[in-house]
Amino acid sequence: MNPVSVSSRLARRRLMVGMLFGSVLSACGGSGGGGGAGGTSPAFSSTATKSAKRGIAYDLSAAADLSALSPGVSWWYNWSAKPNTAVASDYRTRYGMDFMPMLWNGSFNDADIEAYLKAHTDIKYLLLLNEPNLTDQSNLTPTQAAALWPRYEAIAAHTGVKLVGPAITWGTMANYSDPVVWLDAFYTAYRSANANRDPQIDYIAFHWYDYGLATQLDRLVKYGKPFWVTEFANWHNGDGTAQIDTVDKQKAQMTDLVATCEARADVFRYAWFTGRWDNDTHHTSLLGASGELTALGQHYLSLPFNQTP
Repeated sequence: MNPVSVSSRLARRRLMVGMLFGSVLSACGGSGGGGGAGGTSPAFSSTATKSAKRGIAYDLSAAADLSALSPGVSWWYNWSAKPNTAVASDYRTRYGMDFMPMLWNGSFNDADIEAYLKAHTDIKYLLLLNEPNLTDQSNLTPTQAAALWPRYEAIAAHTGVKLVGPAITWGTMANYSDPVVWLDAFYTAYRSANANRDPQIDYIAFHWYDYGLATQLDRLVKYGKPFWVTEFANWHNGDGTAQIDTVDKQKAQMTDLVATCEARADVFRYAWFTGRWDNDTHHTSLLGASGELTALGQHYLSLPFNQTP
């Protein structure tokens, strides 16, 4: 399987994320679909047992959806710096779930981000750069990303957050489709511009939609950083039994992918893509009707995990 071909199979997913990012950025936290912050969802029980690693990449907004996911999901992000405005401000105590902000590229106000993080001291991590080597995502060359990175470092210095990124994958950028090639060039460009100092990267983020996640992560071990797998599923559409064309096949792949992430000490967090998708030809939605888990969603919450976060 040619990894570059994975990127072409992700066109619909990238379009969805791109459209979502535009809407949440303009709304300073998003407008997403389905329900508000109210409702009668019960408070989250602090005695619940679930994986600290397990998350979801989706613009959660409805109280019913948060309540449905909360027994087995510990965190989420929506490709924006703030949660959807419909999410109740007490989401951490109500659902036992953390929101992870993202700075998708360089389009943000540094002072505003710092003020938000200082007002929300429970936020310990900041996700950075959504797929910089994809030309229809953050679309930054290694040199451009290296020039941007000191702004992220300044925010970390002023707020104490850990930096998670870049969120790399196999992409579409000329000469940089391979995430390792892009990241090697990023390190070189950053060192050249910063007296041979390495960039502050506390965790590397990675996206994957096929077989062989462990092999892909192994290629990144050389950087000496733990990982966040911030988007994953299996969308392989090859011939025969390898094609993921049923919920049962996706469940089997989810079992394998989650087991990989749970077993690896160098995977700190992971997030399934996605919550709800009307045209879900890849069978990856965790949510059906408002507040209802799909069979895949029930499976995601039920999978075993390691007790150590």
